[in-house]
Amino acid sequence: MSITFDSGGGRGGWASGLGGARSGRHFYRGWDRFDFVMTLAAIGLVVYGLVLIHSGSSRFYEGSLTTFSNPVAKQAVFAIFGLGVMLVVSKIDYHYLIHYSWILYIGGVISLVAILAIGQTQFGSTRWFAVGPIQVQPSEFAKLATILLLARFFSEHGGDAKDLKTLVLSFAIVLPAFGLVFIQPDLGTSIVFLCLWLGIVVIAGVSRKHLMVLFAVGIALLPFAWTFGVADYQISRISVLVDPDEDPLGEGYNVLQSQIAVGSGELWGKGLGNGEQTQYGYLKVATKDFIFSLLGEELGFVGALGLFALFILLLMRGIRAAQIAGDVAGQLTAVGIVVMILMQAFINIAVNVSLFPVTGIPLPLVSQGGSSLVTVFLALGILQSIVMRHRAYRQN
Repeated sequence: MSITFDSGGGRGGWASGLGGARSGRHFYRGWDRFDFVMTLAAIGLVVYGLVLIHSGSSRFYEGSLTTFSNPVAKQAVFAIFGLGVMLVVSKIDYHYLIHYSWILYIGGVISLVAILAIGQTQFGSTRWFAVGPIQVQPSEFAKLATILLLARFFSEHGGDAKDLKTLVLSFAIVLPAFGLVFIQPDLGTSIVFLCLWLGIVVIAGVSRKHLMVLFAVGIALLPFAWTFGVADYQISRISVLVDPDEDPLGEGYNVLQSQIAVGSGELWGKGLGNGEQTQYGYLKVATKDFIFSLLGEELGFVGALGLFALFILLLMRGIRAAQIAGDVAGQLTAVGIVVMILMQAFINIAVNVSLFPVTGIPLPLVSQGGSSLVTVFLALGILQSIVMRHRAYRQN
């Protein structure tokens, strides 16, 4: 497969596109193709989150809204910074990021190793670096670096995953980051890494036979992973998912409280600031991992539908970016980003409605947390870059 660059690039996959970009302008004039609908959907989700964070934290943080210690103010600052990052990245040719994806990925793996040694431990898991008043979660950025590297790998191998060797090598790319996140331990994020790989190889045309073989190998290794890799508290969380009443004040507590919160909201909810589970502190980390339970209790089923509509709109614009991408690298990068956002949203909501064991996966753009928010905006900036340049890279 080859591509050409409108301003005079040569041929030869994503590398030729990069060469063409170098011979042309450093920044591409494509604001007429900037996806404002995608941006508005993202801003809508952020506003949704700010409203919920204010409702869930107002009784516990009495400081001024203008101080950085206030959860709403802190989230707003991260959102503004994230929007700026998105706009800057959208002006950069995404092929530059793909070109340096090995460096980004190695940096991500090193940070995941470092966090095991000097990271901050909370809720039985070591996932964060403490940088002053800010917690940085390297796994958020490692996911994006993995997507970029997989896109580069497949674009350099003919753009497809039909060859078994190519498929195995692509999985070897994901394995270090997956393993390091799994032993933090962080089951939810490690599953996201696997889904990123699976989503990308499916679009790259993986053979069903090869995929079934790898799936069978994975099933065979599952007992060993369960015995030696899953922490005791994770086993307890899986157990209480089936019967939370067996430990109602321990591992089953969050499961029961989220069920009560979501169920009590019914159709219209109890109104912002009126949810008993949230306002009286029964629902733990209500502005983070259990923000969907907060939403269900105070805004009800109708509020949840509004949230789903915004996510569907955002994801559809991401799918559109994949469809119109001018090359394999852009298409697979867009697919990976869509899968990342989709799986994080799915796992978070599944935890809140007791379909998945409790795990620390934030609801993208909605949950309180700077690392996730900035990473998603960075990913949206890459999608915008793909959209703004789709006419410059033509398949031949």
